[in-house]
Amino acid sequence: MLTIDGSHLEGGGQILRLAVALSAISETPVTITRIRQNRKNPGLAPQHIAAVRAVAGMCDAECRGLTPGNSEITFIPAKIRRADLVIDLATAGSIPLILQAWLPAALHSGGSITVLGGTEVPWSPTIDYMNFVFAPILRNAGATIDIDVLERGYYPRGRGRVHVRVEPSQLDPIVIPEGEHECGIISCSAGLPRHVVERQAKAAREQIESDLNLSCTTTLDPREGKGGVGSSITVWSGAKGAVALGKRGLPAEEVGRTAARSLIHECRSPGAVDIFLADQLLVYLALYGGECSTHTLSMHAKTACWLLSEFGYHLTCRENDIVEIAA
Repeated sequence: MLTIDGSHLEGGGQILRLAVALSAISETPVTITRIRQNRKNPGLAPQHIAAVRAVAGMCDAECRGLTPGNSEITFIPAKIRRADLVIDLATAGSIPLILQAWLPAALHSGGSITVLGGTEVPWSPTIDYMNFVFAPILRNAGATIDIDVLERGYYPRGRGRVHVRVEPSQLDPIVIPEGEHECGIISCSAGLPRHVVERQAKAAREQIESDLNLSCTTTLDPREGKGGVGSSITVWSGAKGAVALGKRGLPAEEVGRTAARSLIHECRSPGAVDIFLADQLLVYLALYGGECSTHTLSMHAKTACWLLSEFGYHLTCRENDIVEIAA
């Protein structure tokens, strides 16, 4: 039984999600202690429990301690198998974070998952970032990943719905494509007038084209608002992306410009991937080999490297003017 200190380094839900994914893949029973110990509301929240259940559903794991507020769980996996799952967060908890836990195991055997919750929420990548920035790197390495956004859901109501299908995949080493990249913009909303997504996209496109001289392909996705009301925008150029969320009283133009400024900063910084994508790719570098580079080694990335080493996966990391990570 491997014991993991859930308060180490970044000390957030990332440790829990990645630990159960690695437990399932390696068939290593794990106890995770001091879960989110240093957070304002420590212990398990509903979205953390949902992430564990998503992974458990792929490997018929025995789970102990999965109740809200608990600071310790035990996860005992069986062999990973193909499964078709439905996970309902019943809150606006992040769907992409559930998928981050589920996907490494799902790539081994294939399967599908439908998750109900928040598609674009604070402190999480948007579902569009996952589909247009993160997933293309894995698809380029040989993964079959189909992401279908059935309903968008925003904080605080959530009620978004995403279906993801994965085929069994033995990935090639992770390689970040080089060369010129076209800029992509997807501007989304639920329960708001169409002009909101138009204004977000226009402001982002004008700033990106002016500052980076990139040609931007724009997609508008206004929805009726069966889920929580809100707006979001995701912008990207190759393996660098950025997101921004609308909020009451914030002009749509400022939402677009916020995402654009973040992308401009990433594109002008050294490295092949943005700072957030780097830590999301580390588990796949460890499992399949490859390399990536970014401008800063985030605390999330340091935490992922530590946790991978606890399971016997070792990455090399060189920090100079650029951060280079390889397996």
